[in-house]
Amino acid sequence: MERHTFPVVVFLLLVSGICRTSGQTCEGNCGAKFESCSCHPTCISLKNCCTDYNEYCVEIFPYSGSIFGGTDFVVLDATFNQSSHIVCRFGDGIKTVGYVDENSRGHCISPLLYETGLVPFQISSDNGTTFNRNGAWLSVHTGKLDPQFKATLINSTKWQYYGTPNVGGALHMTWNSSLVRAERVNIELWGYRETGEPYSEYWQGKWMYLYSLARDLPNNGTFSFLPKPAVNGFSNWEVGCVRINPSTYPDGMWNVHAMWTEDHALAWHLEEKFRQDSAAWALDKCLAWDQLENQLPNFLSEIIDCPCTLAQARADTGRFHTDYGCDIEKGSVCTYHPGSVHCVRAIHASPKYGAGQQCCYDSTGTQVLTEDSIGGSTPDRAHDWGSPPFKKPPRVPGDSHWVYDVLSFYYCCLWSDNCDNYFKHRPSSDCRSYQSPKPGVVFGDPHFITFDDVSYSFNGKGEYSLVISDDKQLTIQGRTEPVNGTLIKATKLSAVAMREASSDIIEVRLDSSQNRLEVLRNQKSLSFTEQSWMDMKDVFVFSPTPNNVTVMFPTGSGVEVRLREGTMTTTVLLPDGFKDSTLGLLGKMNGDAKDDLVASDGQLVLNQSNPEELFAFGRSWAISNESSLFTYDSKYLLDTYLYAPRHDDSFVPVFSVPDNSDDPLANQASEICTGEGSLYCRYDILVGRSLRLGNATRVSFQNHILLVEHLEPVISCGWLSPPKNGKKEGTTYLQGAMVRLSCNDGYTLEGSEKRICQENGQWSGEPTNCVAANNLTGIVAGSVIGGLALITITAAIILQSRKQKRYVMQ
Repeated sequence: MERHTFPVVVFLLLVSGICRTSGQTCEGNCGAKFESCSCHPTCISLKNCCTDYNEYCVEIFPYSGSIFGGTDFVVLDATFNQSSHIVCRFGDGIKTVGYVDENSRGHCISPLLYETGLVPFQISSDNGTTFNRNGAWLSVHTGKLDPQFKATLINSTKWQYYGTPNVGGALHMTWNSSLVRAERVNIELWGYRETGEPYSEYWQGKWMYLYSLARDLPNNGTFSFLPKPAVNGFSNWEVGCVRINPSTYPDGMWNVHAMWTEDHALAWHLEEKFRQDSAAWALDKCLAWDQLENQLPNFLSEIIDCPCTLAQARADTGRFHTDYGCDIEKGSVCTYHPGSVHCVRAIHASPKYGAGQQCCYDSTGTQVLTEDSIGGSTPDRAHDWGSPPFKKPPRVPGDSHWVYDVLSFYYCCLWSDNCDNYFKHRPSSDCRSYQSPKPGVVFGDPHFITFDDVSYSFNGKGEYSLVISDDKQLTIQGRTEPVNGTLIKATKLSAVAMREASSDIIEVRLDSSQNRLEVLRNQKSLSFTEQSWMDMKDVFVFSPTPNNVTVMFPTGSGVEVRLREGTMTTTVLLPDGFKDSTLGLLGKMNGDAKDDLVASDGQLVLNQSNPEELFAFGRSWAISNESSLFTYDSKYLLDTYLYAPRHDDSFVPVFSVPDNSDDPLANQASEICTGEGSLYCRYDILVGRSLRLGNATRVSFQNHILLVEHLEPVISCGWLSPPKNGKKEGTTYLQGAMVRLSCNDGYTLEGSEKRICQENGQWSGEPTNCVAANNLTGIVAGSVIGGLALITITAAIILQSRKQKRYVMQ
């Protein structure tokens, strides 16, 4: 082995020299492909990287951190001189000062940003003269950041209620001291506010250093203090964070190594007037906010309506996602929504105003409305997660939401009892206009259920169009490969790739072990070891486990990929806006099953139970090299798909389930595969030769049926108000729900005492009123007297008329 070392080294040096002299270097060329080498991410697995690829197309650790900045990350596999002066430039030009450690590794400090998602950065080692190394940093919303990377406010409720009745004393905070690289630290308060006329070009958001709580403390991970009202006008800052940074930095220095708490209401430093009468102080603020809201544009008309039930909300994964502040999977700690067990947020902000929607549900799965409870669903003028292009209000992640939606909730509801003012501007939507998405699914080896509920199997080998929507510019493609090699004449889905309009291309595929899912963005593999949620260009990706990936696009379309026994179950959810605009293997979504399967040449499948006709239909949707969204980063993928026909005509699958009583798997297949969908389960066991595969197919089919049930349309009659001077019993307003109405003592009910939500979306019965009992007696008496008087007058007129007639006749 040793005698071959010298020739290898010489060869590498020669290749390096050739690449350099021919201009084939990765310096300034990350993503490029040359004849003799590559600077594209696929070069790693193809083993054809230019020799300086790692030097200039850098990977980092950690790759993510708080939007507030301060994270120290190291540049991997690149070397720096000890004399290098490192400057790191992020996004639009925000610069931070880095350093070289004792192992000649370069470090950068992430800056305070006003955006989330992947932010490109460049590194200079000559003090900012040239920036020739490139990478990407993931900026994370504080609510989505792992708690270990944040400083913790002990009893955060106390911090945010400090100064209200019976709330006082010392405040305490902790942090992981190993994440602040210093022996001694300063504790600083930073504030956020927005200035300028809302929705004008002058509307700006700004973080600012306010003052230091302590200096030169031992970095032992704890700090306690007795807060006092801020001086010098700083008490006007009402939302902010505490920062812990090395004491070697001057007070308030921007973009230095540090840890931050979450943003929070700064009750603990507000003026003395707040401590003297917090309710009166908060009421003044609430009324001022009320007046401001009256002047701002109405955003409610452009936000999506809430799903009617918790089941719908959790199933509609293309448009709604768990609100981290009220998660049933984490014990339903719903601080701002008492009485709710789970909330979701609309994933995408509204187009014009960047507004958001929040929907909350109780333990029965019923939506909670603000008309009935302080814990109800509330819309947001500023989406909590922000929205592109970020950076300016109301699209600054987290902070704009705090200014316009959260602080006002403190003013009106938490620090005073004036919630009516808040809910007047933040009323719950009652789901009457909500429309569930349509799901289509690919599972097993492989079986399809279209958006219009047509079921069939297609076992072609190749790459195919699952969904094409020219109107919405959505493309979803699927790749199939043989099950367990070439001996078994059946295939399975092994990768899906997708893009909407000009979004990043997202690909989800089985990794080489077939035991986990790999996610790629623009042909580069993504890691979810640090974060489960990633914001990218016009697309979000959520992967809480290696077997679970959900992709969400701005149109509300969603793609769920689940790994089961080495096969990918892929569910596509499309909102109603895709009606009459889809083609591909998942069908023509228009509510008509008869015309669901249309070949790429426009020919309709006439016999949906004919396997050969179905096979021809599937084959027609093979993609071309020009339209492919897939990554080809191995010899197998290049030879099998890129350099070969996209549909392999030489692969002829088994079209039907073998009927062989002597098959050793036959009895077990009969036991496992029962009920609806058993045909697919039997096929995957008897053709795929795997009990586990068949069982996974059975589970996938059952899960799809359950998903369809959860997404069934629900009729809502809308919120029903209690009568004035009365009350109601019942807060469910869906079809079949009954609400009882009654009056307070001293009042009598007029109208219906019981009203039921009907199939037509209307309440049964008559409107209900409560009338004071003494008024009712007076009204009745007056009506009787008035009636008698009218009779008397009428009789007198008749008698007088008869007298006049007799006089004329005489």
